[in-house]
Amino acid sequence: MISIFDLFKIGMGPSSSHTVGPMRAALTFITKARDAGYLQKTLKAQIDLYGSLALTGKGHGTDIAVILGFLGEAPDTVDPDQVPATLADIRASKKLRLADTLEIPFIETTDLLFHKTENLPYHPNGMRFSLFDAVGECLFTEVYYSIGGGFIVNDEDVQSQTLSEEVNVPYPFSTASQLLHHCKANHLSISDVMRANELALQRFPDLDTAVLNIWHVMRQCIERGCREFGILPGGLKVKRRAHQIMQKLIEREHSGFNKDEMQWLNVYALAVNEENAANGRVVTAPTNGAAGIIPAVLNYYINFTPNPTDQGIVDFMLTATAIGILFKEGASISAAEMGCQGEVGVACSMAAGALCAVWGGTPEQVENAAEMGIEHNLGLTCDPIGGLVQIPCIERNTMGSVQAVNCAKLALMGDGTHIVSLDDAIKAMKATGIDMQAKYRETAMGGLAIAVSQPEC
Repeated sequence: MISIFDLFKIGMGPSSSHTVGPMRAALTFITKARDAGYLQKTLKAQIDLYGSLALTGKGHGTDIAVILGFLGEAPDTVDPDQVPATLADIRASKKLRLADTLEIPFIETTDLLFHKTENLPYHPNGMRFSLFDAVGECLFTEVYYSIGGGFIVNDEDVQSQTLSEEVNVPYPFSTASQLLHHCKANHLSISDVMRANELALQRFPDLDTAVLNIWHVMRQCIERGCREFGILPGGLKVKRRAHQIMQKLIEREHSGFNKDEMQWLNVYALAVNEENAANGRVVTAPTNGAAGIIPAVLNYYINFTPNPTDQGIVDFMLTATAIGILFKEGASISAAEMGCQGEVGVACSMAAGALCAVWGGTPEQVENAAEMGIEHNLGLTCDPIGGLVQIPCIERNTMGSVQAVNCAKLALMGDGTHIVSLDDAIKAMKATGIDMQAKYRETAMGGLAIAVSQPEC
């Protein structure tokens, strides 16, 4: 059973599949190597990136992520402010300190390779890590895949089909129909079902406190994004806009205008994704490319709903998790497999259902809102200009946020009955992703990525 703490991971930008996942994979590999005693004999490390990781890895910071992982850094604890200095030191000294234990020679151009025309068999986001001794003999090598949202598996997992540990929970589900059955049969809300399952998983002694901590990190990200201004890194010279728009809104309100709810929603989403593009600390929700939608809609709930509560925040997050699990089980949240429908589309669906729930929606209305959230994002491509998580990614999060609020409002106007079920929509998303040409799935080889002339990033 996927936990809320699997789906919402604290990490750094700009990408859950290209940054958070590869860093976790590199850290896992180097920790295994250290514990097995290989590091004492190691003189050379080689990193091979394949498929989408190779094609958009530079723009997504995959090279930086795996280097940090080899150093022993983890996505949830690494200090983003220290990363530039750390990389500068490695590049100047041409040395890499493996797991903060052993220093070896390291030259990026020969030891970190981008295989842009090759794919590993299981997933487009493949990587191979290898350690060699003084005579060039391979001591230890493993293949990993970053399968979306910061989730990783290695070749052994794939071969044995043990991608997750079996845990007994009171209300297991992998489809919306199963989830709704649990709700109806036991007179529970969707958040009640998730709460019972999370308590069975026993990830944290105080579930509510742990969930509120995730929201605390999200809120900090919004606040940082609203403070910062200037040009985002990467070469496209994209300007941060959240701070400027926020100032304009404050001035308008001081002049007597009513609070513009949708513009504030835009600000919240922009703030998060501008922080993500600047390699700041964000929460995968369920990915980094779509990390602004759920925090923006949750912040909208807090600021524009009468009497919001901490319980409402927790219920929002638990409901969003239940919906996210349906996509993870029934399709994928990886843009390299599904295009952006698997990121912004899924986040929109999760946020729509969660907002509907905390506004008093029934489980059937919540399912309706979530279905609308993905139905109207079917076919959404992932075609980032320059391989950077900036255009169209940042603005696309504002669109997904506004759409999520509208889906919740529409669902609450009905009784939950509708023609297309969420399960049907998830099947359609998976089929669409499979049919979608590879150039529209996070390769920067089609769509906007090639329609706009751009500088070298």
